[in-house]
Amino acid sequence: MPIIFGKHYSKQELRARVGRIDQICGARTSTLSDGRGAGIRVADIWTGSGLEFTVLLDRGMDLSTARWQGKSLCWRSPVGEAHPAYFEPEGTRWLRTFGGGLLTTCGLTYAGAPSTDAGEDLGLHGRVSHLPAENVHVDAEWDGDDYVVWATGTVREARVFGENVVLTRKVFTRLGENHLWIHDTVENCGFEPTEHMLLYHFNLGFPAVDEGSVLLAPTLAAEPRDAEAEQEGGEYASFHAPRPGYKEKVYYHQMAAGADGMVPVALVNRDLNAGTGYGVYVVYSRNALPYFVEWKMLGQGTYVVGLEPSNCLVGGRAKERAEGRLQFLEPGEQREYRLEVGVLPSVLEITAFEERVRQVREQAG
Repeated sequence: MPIIFGKHYSKQELRARVGRIDQICGARTSTLSDGRGAGIRVADIWTGSGLEFTVLLDRGMDLSTARWQGKSLCWRSPVGEAHPAYFEPEGTRWLRTFGGGLLTTCGLTYAGAPSTDAGEDLGLHGRVSHLPAENVHVDAEWDGDDYVVWATGTVREARVFGENVVLTRKVFTRLGENHLWIHDTVENCGFEPTEHMLLYHFNLGFPAVDEGSVLLAPTLAAEPRDAEAEQEGGEYASFHAPRPGYKEKVYYHQMAAGADGMVPVALVNRDLNAGTGYGVYVVYSRNALPYFVEWKMLGQGTYVVGLEPSNCLVGGRAKERAEGRLQFLEPGEQREYRLEVGVLPSVLEITAFEERVRQVREQAG
């Protein structure tokens, strides 16, 4: 039974109080009509708790804006929404259509830095975030006293004489919840083995990211990617105010997992609202996503922390292949990925999450 406005309500009690349940919780589809975003289909979803988010149906079913009671969960880049037609796959030009938002999916057959792999020039972070979904279904229904809202669709990365890989994604939440779930299935629909790289690029921003914010994670070790990251190697879990000229820093985390195989990670700002506190968390399966990348970018305007569970590192596909980490999908093979993303709306919830992280780390010895 959901809690709305501080009270439990049954299905019948809520139905008696509204003409349509979307007065409290629901989903609405629309098409953007302005600027470079014109033509993008979106689904706006709200839960009644204050959680609202937008699914980009024509951008890999990624998550764009996301708020809880007016506070953003994510960083938004100067690019904003850009239609897939503007995608430039070469080199780092992926950044020209990178709008930030709560989630940008990287993959499905390559991700990370540009590289030349097996004679093919590959750009930054892959194609999936620029592919429109098919068979889209946005809906909601009662499940007992729970009201479930979702958006589903399939995204196909394919070419003649090449890969045919399909992502089936379901993004869903429930009435009264402060979190959402992402359930993905990736299938090789072709007849040859194909490379498989997948990274969930969660882009957290102000006010969760601010001076004094901290990363809560069951980190066993954090390896700087390069000399730039080594300069602040011991400070990977702490954050400061925006600085001019700041250069991005990337860390590869070795994470402990709980008995259920799940890894809890959060970025929290305990000082927000005179100590009320606020944070955003991600929970994911280490078995499915054995790596975790932290992108620390605390510049002016580009003030963002990336929490990035993945099945690869971000040196590019050629490096993954050379170092033996590159994963493959056999013909007909499927992989499942399940993640939870949500809000820690107070110091009480932050403290409980921190205790969860501590227990996971201690269980790992």
